Amino acid sequence: MIPFKRILWPTDFSDPSFEALEAAIELTAAFCSELYLLHVIPPIPVANEAEGPTSFDVSLYQAELEKSAKKMMEGIREKKISKEIRVHQIISHGHPAPEISRIAEDKHIDLIVIATHGETGWKHFIFGSVAEKVMRHATLPVLVIHAPREKK
Repeated sequence: MIPFKRILWPTDFSDPSFEALEAAIELTAAFCSELYLLHVIPPIPVANEAEGPTSFDVSLYQAELEKSAKKMMEGIREKKISKEIRVHQIISHGHPAPEISRIAEDKHIDLIVIATHGETGWKHFIFGSVAEKVMRHATLPVLVIHAPREKK
């Protein structure tokens, strides 16, 4: 059996990502692994200075996003993850897919457990899927947990 000693769970704090968390927790417990929780804060588009000054403080906004993400991570750790599991929390800044791959490499991750939101049609065509991009570029195994389908 492949030894998964370090498992990475990237999250955007969406419901589908919590489906993936359940799988990541089970695998972490089964392999006596360490669990890495990761949230990537995407870049904030800023107005062109040539268009005129803006009163929006990007650095303050990013700091608030980071503070909020840390609080959410702590809540997840306390409410959803057993105290017996060794957990590492990472908040990072950048484009999600390449940042997930970079951190996986830096932390010597053995498995990425990621959710897909199940976007179809034009949304998928325009935005693509972070999970899909991670799968294409990762140099390690990626377990993709599909979002539950809506009942019609």
